[in-house]
Amino acid sequence: MKRFILPLMVVGMVIMSCTQGEEKEGLRPNILFLLADDMGYGEPGSYGQEIIQTPVLDDLARKGMRFTDFYAGNSVCSPSRAVLMTGKHAGHATIRGNNGVFENDVWTRVPLRKDEITLGEMLGEAGYQTAFIGKWHLDDPNDESTWAMNRGFDYAIQEQWPSRFGGKQYDGLVHWINSARDSIRYDQDNYDCIDEFRTDFILEYLDQKDEDKPFFIFMSYRIPHAHERYTRNKELYAGRGWSETERRHAARITLLDGQIGRLFSKLEDMGELENTIIIFTSDNGPHSEGTHDHLFFNSAGGLRGYKRDLYEGGIRIPLIVRWKDKIEAGSISDRVGAFHDFMPTLAEVAGIETPEQSDGISLLPELLGDNSNHHEFLYWEFQLDGWNRTLPKGGFRQAIRMGDWKAVRYGVESETELYDLDKDMYETNDVAQDYPEILTKMNSIFKDARTNTEGFPFGGKVQDYKAKERYFSTSTSK
Repeated sequence: MKRFILPLMVVGMVIMSCTQGEEKEGLRPNILFLLADDMGYGEPGSYGQEIIQTPVLDDLARKGMRFTDFYAGNSVCSPSRAVLMTGKHAGHATIRGNNGVFENDVWTRVPLRKDEITLGEMLGEAGYQTAFIGKWHLDDPNDESTWAMNRGFDYAIQEQWPSRFGGKQYDGLVHWINSARDSIRYDQDNYDCIDEFRTDFILEYLDQKDEDKPFFIFMSYRIPHAHERYTRNKELYAGRGWSETERRHAARITLLDGQIGRLFSKLEDMGELENTIIIFTSDNGPHSEGTHDHLFFNSAGGLRGYKRDLYEGGIRIPLIVRWKDKIEAGSISDRVGAFHDFMPTLAEVAGIETPEQSDGISLLPELLGDNSNHHEFLYWEFQLDGWNRTLPKGGFRQAIRMGDWKAVRYGVESETELYDLDKDMYETNDVAQDYPEILTKMNSIFKDARTNTEGFPFGGKVQDYKAKERYFSTSTSK
C-alpha cells in the first residue's frame, strides 16, 4: 500500500477542493462490515439492554435501520461465517460446524472450498480494495492458501492460536500480517481489550489505502467471545457486586463500542463516512461459557437458547445498517433475513451480478424503503463436534423459519417441534400436534433443503446415525 503526500502546488490544492465533491458523488460507496463475536440479540442498548452501555451502536441505530427479525448463518462461529462469506445457506454451505470429522475419527477445522467465491473475492473483482482484520475461522491453519489473504483480501491481519507454533493456548493471540512470515502478538498488558489492538491496524490501513478506489473493510472483532479472559481496564462496572466474569463481559462490550466509535471518527475526519454503508451484526447468539451466564444481562433478549442452539436465542441477532441520506434514520424493519442475504446485497451495492452460488435475496430494496422480496423459508443445520463432548443423537440440529412458523429438530431421530412466533416468540409452546399440514411441510423442507458435505456425516439421516454411533457413544463429557 502506498502512502499519500499532500499536493504542494497551491493550484493543485484549489483544483482538488473544487472537484472533490463531484468525485465523491460518483464513487461507489465504501462498505464497512462490523462483526461482533457472540453478541446476543439483547446486548446492544437499541435492542433493549438496560445495563451494558453501547452509546455508539445506539447512535448508529438512531441514524440507520434496525432489523428485528434477522438471523445468523448458524449458531456457532465457523459455519455462521461460512454462510456470511459465501452466500450459501446452512444446508448448502461447506462448513456445518466448528470442526468436521475425517479419517481415524479425527475432528479438525474444515476450510472453505477453493471453488466457493467469498465476499472479498467478489468485491475485489469489482474494483474494491479489500481489508480483513481479526478472526477468520474458515481455514486450515496449516495451509496459507485458505487464509483470508488468499481468499480475496488485499490486506489481511488474521489471528491464529499460538498453540499452533508451540506456545500456550491463551498466551496472547498471534496476528499474521498477510502471511505466516510477518506477525505480531497481541500484548494484553498494553491494550484495554483485543479489539483496541485490532482497531489500531485498521486506522493505519486507512492512512495508506488508495484514495481513488472504494474500500470493503471487514472488521471481525473478538468481543464478547469468552476466550479473551483478560482486560486491562479494571474500572468499568466496578463496585456493582458482580463476579469478575460478568464485570469483564459487560466492560468488553462497552470497550468494543468505543473502538467502533474510534473507527467512525477516523472515517469522518477523512471525509469518507458519508459515502460508506455501515453494517453491524453478530456471528451468533450469546455464549454461556467460562462461568459467564447468558441470563445475567438478559443477553438473548428473553429468547430461548443461546450459542449452539437453533432456538431463537442461538441464531436471532442484532443487525444495524446505516447509509447516510440513503437509509431513513431511525427506521425499523421486521423483514425476515439471514447471513446469506449479504452477498446479493453487497453485489447490488457495488453494481455487479450476484454469484450463482448464493441462496440469498438482496436487502437493498428494504434498506432504501422499497418493497423487498422475501424468502419462502430460512433453513439451518448444525453439527456439534466431538472434541471433549458427547454427541447425543449425532449432535445434529435443524431449524426452519417459514413466515411466522418455526420448526426445530434436535437429533437425527427426534420429533419435530413447531412454534408460532407471532404468538410465541419465546418458543415455549410446541404446537406440532395441532398443525399436521404445517408439520408435514416442515419435515419435507428438512429433507430437501440440504445437501451432503464432507466432514459432517450425520446429516439428519437415520442410517448415518446408526453407522456413526461410535462417535458419541464412546465420547466423554468435558
